[in-house]
Amino acid sequence: MRYSESTRQPARVAEERSGVNAPVFVRFWRHGVLVLMVVAPLVFLLARKPFGQDPQFHNFADQRTFFSVPNFLDVSSNLPFLFVGVAGLWLWRRNRVAGASTAWTIFFAGVALVSLGSAYYHWRPWNETLVWDRLPMTVAFMAMSVALLNEFISQKLGRFLLIPALLLGFSSVLYWHWSDDLRFYRWLQMIPLLMTPVVMVLFKTRYTHQLLLLLALGCYALAKVSEAHDPDIFAFTNGAVGGHAVKHLLAAAGCFVLLEMLRRRRPVLQWTPT
Repeated sequence: MRYSESTRQPARVAEERSGVNAPVFVRFWRHGVLVLMVVAPLVFLLARKPFGQDPQFHNFADQRTFFSVPNFLDVSSNLPFLFVGVAGLWLWRRNRVAGASTAWTIFFAGVALVSLGSAYYHWRPWNETLVWDRLPMTVAFMAMSVALLNEFISQKLGRFLLIPALLLGFSSVLYWHWSDDLRFYRWLQMIPLLMTPVVMVLFKTRYTHQLLLLLALGCYALAKVSEAHDPDIFAFTNGAVGGHAVKHLLAAAGCFVLLEMLRRRRPVLQWTPT
């Protein structure tokens, strides 16, 4: 005797549509691609010889002093991080964000701390002060990565990975500081850039306005370009501003885009896990 789909048990129909009975490699191939995108760069970097911090990195183009503050624009251009970080924490405190998670709270705390750590570093740029710039940055990188896993894949996975991810971020900076090997830190910097477009393509989101993630990534990519062309931008603007100060402004703009995404978004109706 035949039954149409409408006469089957609802639970069985839902199970068939979700692919619960499919082979493991079919059900979890998206997760495998994501893991590959994260792990492959680490394998590539580990295959290279260790490399340390170039001393010329601290030789920024704009070294002018104003109001007795050395490297004034590189120091003061960190203020937007503080504004965005505090605004994000305030938004969380008022519970005006759909799907508020601990990871996003830690992200904005890290962004606020970046303003202090980076300003301190640029006041007296050297490896010893660069540690305090990079520690809060890894907090922001790791918290954002876990927040995306939490929202696109699994809340349980996000809760499980939050503490290990933050510890991994701290360890990468301390490892560089003690061994002068930047490979692990460079890898952690790449994770949000590689992971974000992959999860957006392969997994379903549970909130609206997720395309703003790409705009935020674009701001960060432009920030890295500005950082690499610090002296060129300083020369192009006739000494008005260096590329590193522009980098701070663009990176803070990317954080602001994320804040706006969280402020505007709403839950997607009838969302089901991928």
